[in-house]
Amino acid sequence: MSLIIYLIGFAFVIGGIAWALIVAGISILYVIIASVILVGIAILTGVTRTRSRD
Repeated sequence: MSLIIYLIGFAFVIGGIAWALIVAGISILYVIIASVILVGIAILTGVTRTRSRD
């Protein structure tokens, strides 16, 4: 459950960054590339921070 909350928060951050890049006039291709990279980082950090220790 905490992973989902973490990813939802990160989705807001990614959305804000994408919006700022679009307003700044950056090409949509670069916005998509940056968003995909940030989604990967979000998944990696979310899993490592929320997984239970054995």
